[in-house]
Amino acid sequence: MKKLNLLLLCVVMIAMSSCAVIGGIFKAGAVVGIIAVIIVIAIIIWIISLFRGK
Repeated sequence: MKKLNLLLLCVVMIAMSSCAVIGGIFKAGAVVGIIAVIIVIAIIIWIISLFRGK
């Protein structure tokens, strides 16, 4: 019974840490996505300003 509790505890610890890692990846993905959208919008505005300047 004691080995079963220890095994269960190890499984829970592994599951919790993997969830934290996945959460970190999604948070980083969201930040990178927001930055990419801002960069694309800035490039579009820059291209439009090039055509209007002529």
